[in-house]
Amino acid sequence: GQEGQPVHEPVDLLGLAAEEGARVGADAGGEPLTVAGEERLLRRALRNLVENARRYGGQAVEVTVRREGAEAVVQVADRGPGVPEAYRERIFEPFFRLPGHAEREGGVGLGLALVRQIAEAHRGRVACTPREGGGSVFSQR
Repeated sequence: GQEGQPVHEPVDLLGLAAEEGARVGADAGGEPLTVAGEERLLRRALRNLVENARRYGGQAVEVTVRREGAEAVVQVADRGPGVPEAYRERIFEPFFRLPGHAEREGGVGLGLALVRQIAEAHRGRVACTPREGGGSVFSQR
């Protein structure tokens, strides 16, 4: 497409989730869904989410693809320390770091801001919610 125009190619979300999950040893599952978008960008967003989850969430990272009404939802769930409610929006701001996360941890930096940009470029959104039993769930739709 032209500069600034999102590319609309069919993207196999479950396939993408399986590939990116496999890179970090995360389980991926759910229903096979194809969305229109730019695979390169969606892959980048998913990669950022699974790498984050692996960095902070230890071993129990799960990627799930499902349909919610008219929306395709990709969820990345971890068992990390979780994100305090006050910061669940702010972590998507460029360069925002959770208090107490030292620079040496690599921080989230631009990772989540990029995920949000990519979601919005696909007329979607991304959210962070607490995971039942501890940890975080990042949902991109």
